[in-house]
Amino acid sequence: MNYGGGPSFLLASTDVSPVLEHNPAGRSPFLFTCDHYGRLIPSPLGDLGLPEGELVRHIAWDIGIAGVATQLSDLLGAHLIAQRYSRLVIDCNRPPHVASSVPLISEATTVPGNEGLSREAAEMRRAQIFDPYHRRIDDIIDERARHGMPTVLVSLHSFTPVYAGIARPWHIGTLYHRDKALPPLLLKHLRAEGDLVVGDNEPYAVSDETDYTIPVHGEQRGLMNSGIEIRQDLISDQAGETAWAERLARILGEIEATLRAEAPIKGRISLG
Repeated sequence: MNYGGGPSFLLASTDVSPVLEHNPAGRSPFLFTCDHYGRLIPSPLGDLGLPEGELVRHIAWDIGIAGVATQLSDLLGAHLIAQRYSRLVIDCNRPPHVASSVPLISEATTVPGNEGLSREAAEMRRAQIFDPYHRRIDDIIDERARHGMPTVLVSLHSFTPVYAGIARPWHIGTLYHRDKALPPLLLKHLRAEGDLVVGDNEPYAVSDETDYTIPVHGEQRGLMNSGIEIRQDLISDQAGETAWAERLARILGEIEATLRAEAPIKGRISLG
């Protein structure tokens, strides 16, 4: 297969849409996004030259977060917008101009299907996977605003317990940059649980160069926002996914009550 030049099309007729929506009629102020929900690869790209063992690892997707996100959406009656294709095809939480958008190396794994990729082939991945996903998020935020619905954007992710040989102690972390409203509330409630090691912008911090969903859909639009990262060994089975969905539903429900008591949640909330 000619990975470098790429096919003349990306998604075959048998390939599903990159955008998955769950609970679109949900009335919760929380709008959930899940950039690394799935690990599908478009049929014309085969397996990107990787063995199956690599395609089920954290380099391909955020292990466990799909189950947490779907159940959390149900528990809160919240709209979830997720992305079905592997981050190895194109990372939907990276600005398209950065090298990690279509990774040549992920952790220590070289991705043969991304070697020598032409500009046209990279643009096709953006046009057929990245753009429809983010366009749908934009459209939903616009639609909610037209109907006077408040929007609090929460981007859901998971992280590997060990990265590049270094163990990570956190059970969960909040990720943020400019929003000074939601992240402190999340940190306060998570730390109050008493049994959690909570990361404050750990294991990652949000920035304009390393992230896309929060800077573009949250910060640029003035929405209250935060990312949530859960350690993957805690959500590697259905019981773990359910336990964390239930915990986060309770915590976010408490936060929603706090926000409504302090001031009505508006469709757009200024950051500062």
